[in-house]
Amino acid sequence: MKNYKEMLDLSKIPAHIGIIMDGNGRWAEKRSKSRGDGHRHGSEIIEPVIGACVELGVKAVSLYAFSYENWSRPKAEIFELWKLFEYFFNTKLDILASKGIKVVHSGSTNRLPGKIKKLLSDTIKKTAGNKKITLNLCINYGGRQEIVEGVNKWLADRKPDEKFTLKKMEKRLYTASLPETDMIIRTSGEFRISNFMLWQTAYAELVFTDVLWPDFSPSDLYKAIYDYQQRKRRFGNI
Repeated sequence: MKNYKEMLDLSKIPAHIGIIMDGNGRWAEKRSKSRGDGHRHGSEIIEPVIGACVELGVKAVSLYAFSYENWSRPKAEIFELWKLFEYFFNTKLDILASKGIKVVHSGSTNRLPGKIKKLLSDTIKKTAGNKKITLNLCINYGGRQEIVEGVNKWLADRKPDEKFTLKKMEKRLYTASLPETDMIIRTSGEFRISNFMLWQTAYAELVFTDVLWPDFSPSDLYKAIYDYQQRKRRFGNI
């Protein structure tokens, strides 16, 4: 097996990586476990993957944790996910803070349970001064909704005869404070963006892997970044 970590060009590490963490349910089904078990195992993958990103010098990682569309899932599974978020914030907060990880949130806080709102707010406040890497948790998030919300923000703020521009839109995105998104990874073998960071993926490199998220490891991350580094990014040029 190739050692992709040793093959990486450290001068070409993506500044901002988005990850669609897909495959928890299928991982559980293959092992005759509950979907909740799949989500729990998947949550444990976050820490080593973020740790690998810190080591490589990645500046920001956006994790697609809960989408607007996920509200259509069975209520029991949604309840299990909220309990899992509680567990994650309660057990990982001090670890994240000690590693210099700054936590931010992309998405709407509408409909989020009160306890989750508080835990998310407390985590953001406690890690606000950290500068090693930014972990962007996309919870109750949708790319289309983000764009609509950004346009509505501009409409509320606009001056008479003011024209809408790309920069004015970008200032109103959830990711306004983050670097440009260089790369999107989707696990589980699906070839879709699924309403994730639609504006930000305009020129991002897309990497799809068959690995289910609960099986995803730093080695898989290194391979994805290696694949990214083999491409020539033209941004519309020749």
